[in-house]
Amino acid sequence: MPEQQRWIPSRTEDAPLVTGRGRFLDDLDPLPGTLVAAVVRSTQPHALLRSVDLSRARAHPGVAAVIGPDEVRAALRPFPLSTGAAMPYYPTGTDKVRFVGEPVAVVVATDRYTAEDAAELVSVDYEPLPPVVDPRAALAADAPLLHDGAGSNVATDRTFSFGPVEEAFAAAEHVVEGEYDFPRYSSVPMECYSVIASWTEDGAGPGVEAWANFHGPFTMVPVMAGALGVPVSRIRLHVPADIGGSFGIKAGIYPYVVLMALASKHAGTPVRWSEDRVEHLLASSAGADRVMRFAAAVAADGTVTALKTDLVDDVGAYLRPPEPSTLYRCYGNITGPYRIGAVEIRARAVVTNRMPVGLNRGFGGQQLYFGLERLMDAVADATGRDVLDVRRRNLVSSFPHETPTGGVYDSGDYLAAVDLAAKNADLAELRARQEEVRAAGGYYGVGVGLVVDPSGTNIGYVGLATPAEQRRPGRDKSGSTEHVRLSVDVQGLVTVLLGSVPQGQGHATVARAVAAARLGLPVEQVRVVVDMDTATTPWTVTSGSYSSRFAPLVTSAVVQAADRIAATVRAAGSAMLDLPAEELELAEGQVRHRDDPSRAVEFRHAAGLVHWDPGALPAGTPARLYEEAAFTPAEVRAATRDDRINSSLCYGFVAEIVAVRIDPDTLEITVDRVSSVHDAGTVLDQQLLDGQVYGALAHALGGAAYEEMTYAESGQPTAGTFLDYLCPTSAETAFELRTDHVVSPSPLTPLGAKGCGEGSSMSFPVAFANAVADALRPAGVPITRLPLHGDVLHRLLDQKEQGVQTWH
Repeated sequence: MPEQQRWIPSRTEDAPLVTGRGRFLDDLDPLPGTLVAAVVRSTQPHALLRSVDLSRARAHPGVAAVIGPDEVRAALRPFPLSTGAAMPYYPTGTDKVRFVGEPVAVVVATDRYTAEDAAELVSVDYEPLPPVVDPRAALAADAPLLHDGAGSNVATDRTFSFGPVEEAFAAAEHVVEGEYDFPRYSSVPMECYSVIASWTEDGAGPGVEAWANFHGPFTMVPVMAGALGVPVSRIRLHVPADIGGSFGIKAGIYPYVVLMALASKHAGTPVRWSEDRVEHLLASSAGADRVMRFAAAVAADGTVTALKTDLVDDVGAYLRPPEPSTLYRCYGNITGPYRIGAVEIRARAVVTNRMPVGLNRGFGGQQLYFGLERLMDAVADATGRDVLDVRRRNLVSSFPHETPTGGVYDSGDYLAAVDLAAKNADLAELRARQEEVRAAGGYYGVGVGLVVDPSGTNIGYVGLATPAEQRRPGRDKSGSTEHVRLSVDVQGLVTVLLGSVPQGQGHATVARAVAAARLGLPVEQVRVVVDMDTATTPWTVTSGSYSSRFAPLVTSAVVQAADRIAATVRAAGSAMLDLPAEELELAEGQVRHRDDPSRAVEFRHAAGLVHWDPGALPAGTPARLYEEAAFTPAEVRAATRDDRINSSLCYGFVAEIVAVRIDPDTLEITVDRVSSVHDAGTVLDQQLLDGQVYGALAHALGGAAYEEMTYAESGQPTAGTFLDYLCPTSAETAFELRTDHVVSPSPLTPLGAKGCGEGSSMSFPVAFANAVADALRPAGVPITRLPLHGDVLHRLLDQKEQGVQTWH
C-alpha cells in the first residue's frame, strides 16, 4: 500500500460494548406511551384456520388491541415476491398456517406479562392437514400442497446450460457423481429480534416510523411499503448503533415490522415487541438446507472438463424475500476456483412445512462448496490422485478469469494460497499422525476445502429466477452501490455517515482510518456515525451489511467522498499559501508543499477558510465541505438475455486444511488442526480480518458438527431450545489454528480490498467433512451430509455393517 494509506487502528467499537454502554434497541425508549406486544403462534405445521376467536383476549384488563387474520387481510397486501410464484406471503397465517410458530394473532397490552396472559386467551380452531417437511418428499406429485394456487410445491425451477456440456460428458474418461445434503442452521445471534413501530396519520396520509435491529439489506423497505400500501417515503426506519449479531438472520425481521405497525394502528399507540429465544429458534430465520446432485466429466489426467449441478433449496413455508437469493448468490462462481469450461445448472426452490429461510453467514457458498468440494474428493478417488494434486491441476491460474456463467474473477494467486496452506498445515506431520492413530485402531483424517469467496454482491442475480422472456423490459435489476457522506466542521473535525449498518465487524474503525488516511489526519480527528435513519442517512435499496460488501464497496465510497473533500481543502490551502493546489499534499494534519513541508497551514485552518471566508477560494472551487459519494462499479450489471451475470464485484479465495481425530470408542470428533489461508485483497485491518476468520470458523463449526434445525415427520420442530439445538463454545473452538494470508489487490476497488467475513463459513464445513471421510476411509463409510458428530457416525457405521444406507 502507498505510505499514506497505512494505518494501525484500534477498534473504536469495543469500549462501549465491554463497559455496558452499548445502545441496543431494548436500551432505547424513543416514543412515549409505547405498549407491549405478544405474538400468538401456530401449534400446527399445516392446518386450515377455521376460526380465530379474539374476544376473550380483547376483554382482558390492560389489553389495548388484538389483531388476527381478519385485520391482516383487510389492511395488508401480500409481500411482493422475487418470482411470480402463486404463494402469497403475509406476516400472519390468513387462510392456513403452514409451519409451527407462524404468527396467528398479536396482543397489545400495558406490559409483557399482561400481553402474554391475554395471548393465551386467543382461541384458534385448526383443521389439520398433512404436513411435508422433507424437500425430496415435497417434490413428489402426490405431496401435500402448501399453496393451493401454485399447483405444486416448487416455487421456482430454472435450467441453464453454458458450453459443450454433453460433448464433454460423452468424451470423458470418468464421470464422477455425488448426491449431498447441507443442513438448515442459524447463526443464533446473542440478541433476538426487536421492533418498535408507530403508525402515523397526517396530511400526507398514513405512514410508519419504526425502530428495529434490522441490518438490511434495504431492498426490504420497498417490500414493506408494498405490503402496507404506503409510499417508501412514508416508511422511516431507525436502526440502533449496536446490534447483538445478525449474520444475515435479521434481514428476515421485516414481517414483524409490518405486523407491529398494523398492531400500532389498531392500538392507537406505538408498540414494542421483543422476541424471546424460543420464538427465535421456532420462527425467525435460518440458512436454507439444500439437496444437491453433482456430476463431473473428468479427463484421464484428472482435469474436470464439465460440471452438472441439480440444486434444490428447501425455503420453508414461503419463498420469503430476498429468497431465492441462496440459490443464485454464487451463480457467477458456480465452478469455484476451477477452470471448468462447460456447466449445466438446474436450480429449484421448494416449500415445506418448516420455518421460512433467508440469509445466513456465507449463504449460497456454504451449500455450493459442500457439494463441489466433496465432488473434488470423489474425482481424486476416481483418478487415483491425491486430493491436493487434483485440485492444483484444475485451479484458475490467470486473471481476470471469466466463468461460463458470467462471473469475472478480478485477481488472485490460488496456487500460492494452496501451497501456503499445505506448508502451514505441515501435511507430512499430519499424515504421520494419521498412520500412528490408525495403527492404534483409531481414526484420523485430513480434509481440504478450496473456495472462491464472492463479495460486493450484485442483487441482479435474483432476477435469474425469472426466465429472460418473462422479465419486463426496463425493469432489470443490478447493483453493488453504497453511499456515504463526509463533512468537515469549522474546527476541521470530520464526520463520516455510513449507509451500511454494522453488527460488530468494525465498520467505524475502518471507515475512520480510511477517511483519516485520505485526508492526512490523525484518526482522533474523524468520527463515524453508524446509527441508521432512512430519513436522513444516505442509502440505496442495495445498502446493507450483507454479502461482505463493506470492504470493497463502503470503503470505496469513503475514498471517493474523502478525495473530493481533500480537493477542496487543498484549494483552500493554495489560497492561503499562494501555491498551486496540485503541489500540495494533506499529511500530519496539515496542508503542505509536497517538496517543502515547512510551507504549510493546519488542515483545520484551511477548512475554516471554506466556512468563514469562501470568497477567498480560487475561482471554481465549491464553498462546501460536505460530500456524498455513491460507489457504483461499472463491472456489475443486470443479467444478460442468455442468463449470464457477474454476480459479485470481487472474488477472494480461501484454502483450508482441517485435521480431525475420532475417538474409536465414543466416535467423538475432535478438530486437531486448521490451516486457513485467505486472499481478501488489500488487508485494511489485520486485527479485524483475523477476527472475521475466527468468527466464521466458529459459525462453520456449528453447522458442520453441532447445529441443525430438525423436524419430526409430524412437522413439529425437535430442536426448539438450546437443550436440543447445540452451539459450539470456546471449548470446542480451542483447536490449533494456523492462519495466513496471500494478498492479491482487486483492480476494481480504490484500496484493492475484497470482502473477508464469510470465507471460512463456506470452506470449513466441507473441509471438516472431507477430513471425517478421510478418517473413516478404512471403514468404507460415505459422507454425504452434515452435521457430523458421534451419534451420526454410530448410525453410519451400523448401516455399513448392515449393508444399508438410508441417511439422507
